[in-house]
Amino acid sequence: MTLLFRCLLLAALGGSFAAQAQTKLPPRGRVQPKFRMGAGNAGTAVKDGLTMKAGRIVLTELGITNPLTADKKLVNGTTITTTGLVTSSTGVTTQMLEGDMVSLTGRVTSRTSIVEADSLLKIKQFDLKYPGKRKKMEEERVEKAKIKAKRDEEKAKIQKEKEKDKAKAKRK
Repeated sequence: MTLLFRCLLLAALGGSFAAQAQTKLPPRGRVQPKFRMGAGNAGTAVKDGLTMKAGRIVLTELGITNPLTADKKLVNGTTITTTGLVTSSTGVTTQMLEGDMVSLTGRVTSRTSIVEADSLLKIKQFDLKYPGKRKKMEEERVEKAKIKAKRDEEKAKIQKEKEKDKAKAKRK
């Protein structure tokens, strides 16, 4: 019986160690907040705030997206109407355009600034992934432009010579 008991004890201890080895530890340091999935957005991440979509103001709170039915007053005193007119607490008014966003704290972000920030981020990520490649690509582009200009000059020169030859042939 002692041998059977030892085998059972070894199996029980071995099974618990295996379960502990597969447990994933949480990440260390500061963790970025996760985006919430918006209702009806087919898997796209949505930030909380107000957005102009298809000419209507859409409010996203706690991951739930609904059209704005009444004027909304935000934390910093900014008021947003159902037509997209944003009035800050200082009295400055702006009209939201398609794709513009206002956070629930009152920060207004235009669609163009979102696109610019995204483009700059992509360039920065590309530079980190491929250091020096953009400079090399620019040098290659300049070199190709020089070669093309030289080729165009040669074509123009040949064309000019052909025209001279035709003019001489007509004179004779």
